[in-house]
Amino acid sequence: MLLSTAIGKSHVPKIPKDGMPDLIRSIAENHEAGQPFYLLDLAIIERLMDKWNHYFPNIKPFYAVKCNTEPALLTKLAKLGANFDCASQLEIETVLNLGISPNQIIFANPCKAISHIKYAANVGVNLTTFDSKFEIDKIKKWHPHCHLLLRIKAPSDSGALRPLGKKFGVLPEEVEPLLHYAYNVVGLKVVGVSFHVGSIAQDPSIYRKAIAVARTVFDVVDHLRMPKMQILNIGGGFRSTPLFEEIASVVNEAVQDYFSMPNLTIFAEPGRFFAETAFTLVTHVIGKRVRGEKIEYWIDEGIYGSFRPTLYNSCFVGIKPLLRQVTEKSSQICESTIYGPSCDSLDAVAIDIKLPELHLDDLIVFYNMGAYSICGGTKFNGFDMLSTPTYLVNSNSS
Repeated sequence: MLLSTAIGKSHVPKIPKDGMPDLIRSIAENHEAGQPFYLLDLAIIERLMDKWNHYFPNIKPFYAVKCNTEPALLTKLAKLGANFDCASQLEIETVLNLGISPNQIIFANPCKAISHIKYAANVGVNLTTFDSKFEIDKIKKWHPHCHLLLRIKAPSDSGALRPLGKKFGVLPEEVEPLLHYAYNVVGLKVVGVSFHVGSIAQDPSIYRKAIAVARTVFDVVDHLRMPKMQILNIGGGFRSTPLFEEIASVVNEAVQDYFSMPNLTIFAEPGRFFAETAFTLVTHVIGKRVRGEKIEYWIDEGIYGSFRPTLYNSCFVGIKPLLRQVTEKSSQICESTIYGPSCDSLDAVAIDIKLPELHLDDLIVFYNMGAYSICGGTKFNGFDMLSTPTYLVNSNSS
């Protein structure tokens, strides 16, 4: 079986779509309880890129690296034509170390440390976002050849699970003074507009409203007689669900209505869309306690690893037990709770769910675990949640 660190050096095994349980059991035979692992299905990444290109043929994806930094995922996306949204020096280093060009990176953090700005200048990452006069001054001093995107606040982000407008984005009355300062006073080149409606958008109309506001910024640039802008960055918020098709329809119609202009380049910053459904997490039952009709289990993953209790990673669906040995007792469905391995009483993964009775060293599999999961891991209580291995697989579409 191919570990992610060996991508490009060995053959990635292909399995039928229904062959995942057998594959998981075979990998688990080589793992002691106490060591969870991930499976990354590269075929899912291919299908997701096809889906993106079908619904957004004119929008270039800049994958949000913060969502999942697995090298095999980044490499696969690069081969499929994606670019990358990085928010820090380390994320830029991670991408560049895979042989990806700095021209494929947007430094999409409106407030950057000076050391990170200097690093971006040194390696040739020449496109970034800003939303304040102080950021303009930093960029002018430490990366004067960088091109800028003005990050605006989306006018409505109530339709997102985690709004971002409180922390990032200029208000309408701040647009003209900042553009004037950036270009006429400081002499930097503003080449476009960026916004982000928030993580996990639930209301497609918030994209249309944001695109309409972005159009007004382009008009302000024309009013100030600045060089015309060429880039519209519509941010993220996408998931691979039926709602994605509706969002794409709204976005494409809004772009046509507000941006019927030549030479416009459109970016987006999808993270969860590509990462979420491609990863499967496999855990072992390392402890068990029976209290009446309820059973409590301990597994080798928890809230200090892939289940950190944030709104970002609250969307995994699908818990499936895989028993090593099937017995008559195994078919009995019990009220169950799953705890993580730490000594923190809050370290609970799932409370009051229905499971067949499991035994020590049985497996519990969690699906759709690629978004904001392993990237939030720690070494709290001495449990290393940063070194969980990832195995690569390629599932057939049939």
